[in-house]
Formats: sequence, structure tokens, C-alpha cells
Amino acid sequence: MGMTRWGILGAAKFAREHMGPAIAVAQDAQLVALATSDPQKAEPFQKFAPNIEVHSDYNALLADPNIDAVYIPLPNDMHQPWALKTLAAGKAVLVEKPVGMNVSEIDELIAARDASGLFAAEAYMIVHHPQWQKMRELVQSDALGKLRRVSSTFSYDNRADASNIRHSAQQGGGGLRDIGVYTLGGVRFVTGQEPKQILSKQLTMEHGVDVHALVTAEFDGFTHDSTTSMRMVPWQCAEFHGEKAIARLTVPYNPLVFGEARLELIKSDGSSENFRWPSANHYVLQVEAFQRAMQGERYACPLEFSRGTQAMLDDILE
Repeated sequence: MGMTRWGILGAAKFAREHMGPAIAVAQDAQLVALATSDPQKAEPFQKFAPNIEVHSDYNALLADPNIDAVYIPLPNDMHQPWALKTLAAGKAVLVEKPVGMNVSEIDELIAARDASGLFAAEAYMIVHHPQWQKMRELVQSDALGKLRRVSSTFSYDNRADASNIRHSAQQGGGGLRDIGVYTLGGVRFVTGQEPKQILSKQLTMEHGVDVHALVTAEFDGFTHDSTTSMRMVPWQCAEFHGEKAIARLTVPYNPLVFGEARLELIKSDGSSENFRWPSANHYVLQVEAFQRAMQGERYACPLEFSRGTQAMLDDILE
């Protein structure tokens, strides 16, 4: 496999802190270009990509013939339109979650992906982490016995940051679109199931966005409760509770930032097994998996997977 040359649309904080450095160190990847109208914002990127070319606007980057793949960390409402433009420019695209604002936007992107013959996917990094792959293997191999309950929590507190884009309804803000994709999509990835119905939802809204959400869904044989909040102390966990054993991830969504990735398996006799991944970086693993998918390898979360999570979100937010 040859080198994949990457460009980034916008000098977002997340791209600066996580995905830019991941592209820079990933195998067979090279970060060659950044689009930003503010040259000062490019300076931190030059620390890990010294030869990066800085384009002053997004279209100029898409027209750059030296780029094979584009990463899009723009505000939520800009994800799908710029992903479409990237495919139209003949480049593969990895777009931040949520990849669309609703299912119909994702359907449009799937059609564009298929027509272009190029690879396009959501930057849903957790499925590339070995802790989630291990959980999926445990649940699907019946190591927990019959699954009866799944519980996921993801919270942070950004009430002091009034100008945060997550507080903007126009730009697709809210806790569910930001972190609900993880609590809802995680259970779909592990079980391979879609929900039968949303049993209950309690949303606390401020300025048109959800700041706190408790959602209960019925799956085949088990229920799933998801708590997401932008108004609670930072916390995260995911529990898969079977009749023979329970398995839990203590840092399911952002290991290396919130803590060490660990899976604890507790059996009915009280004995337990612990699995640890102290250094796995799911952003790097995601870049490498995306590049292999560009060559035709199966991808852990194609756009069809992202569509399923969005269908849940549409149902909850309608």
C-alpha cells in the first residue's frame, strides 16, 4: 500500500489536538495540507507536520491534486455538505460525527459515495479500539450468557462556555448529537442489533438543544438505557449485563484522555478477569483502518452503520 496524503478542512481544536497528530504518526499516512483563513491557526499543526501546505479556503484544498483523502472536523451542520463536495472533488472523505443532521442527509451521502467509487465514512473512532472489539467478541460469543441489560453514560459540563458550538441549535448542537452517537452506537456495534422501539425519553432542553437526555430503548431480549449530559461532572462507562456475567468498560469513549482503557469481566461465581490497553490510540487506528478501507478492506462502521445510529437520534429528537 502506498502513502495516503491527507488534507484537513478547518483548524478545529479537535483536529489540532487529536486527529492531526494521529494522521501525522499513522502508518502509510502523511498530513500534507490544511485549509484555514487564519495562518496563525496553522502554526500548531506545523509542529507535527512541518511541511504542511496551508490553503486559505476549503475549495482550494479540495482542488489540490496532491491530496488523496480529506478529514472534516467542521461544525455539525457543515459535515454532510462538505463531505459531498469532497467526493465531487475526487477525494476520499473521513467526516466527523454526526456525519449528517438526519437520515436523509446520510442517504444522500451514501448515494454519492456509491456513484463516485470513493470511500467515505464517519470518524466514529471507538469501534477501532480493541476494547470495543473485545466487548463485541464477548457478547457475541455468549461469554455473558443471555444479554438482559446494557447501560451507557457519557457526561461533561460546559455550562460556563455559553458560546460553545454545542449550544447552537442552528449548527446542530446538543448532547445527543455530540456524545449520544457513542452511547447509542456502541450498543449497536457490540450486539449487531437495531432497537425495536424507544421506550422512553426525558430530554432537558436549553435554547433548542438537549443538555441532558435519558433514553431507554428495547432491543431483542434486552433493554438499553443511555444517559448523556452537558451539565454533569465528566463521567463515562458502559455495562453489558448478561445472565452469566457482566462486562464493563471503565473508559469507553475517550481513553488516554479520561483514563486507561480497561474491560472488567465479572462472572456469576464472583471471579473476574481484567483486560487493559494502556497505549492503544483509537484515532491512529481509525486513520489506518480508513486507509485499508480505501483499498477495499471491510470497515468497522460504514455509512450504513452511521445511518442506524442517526435513525435512533431522529426518533429521539423528533
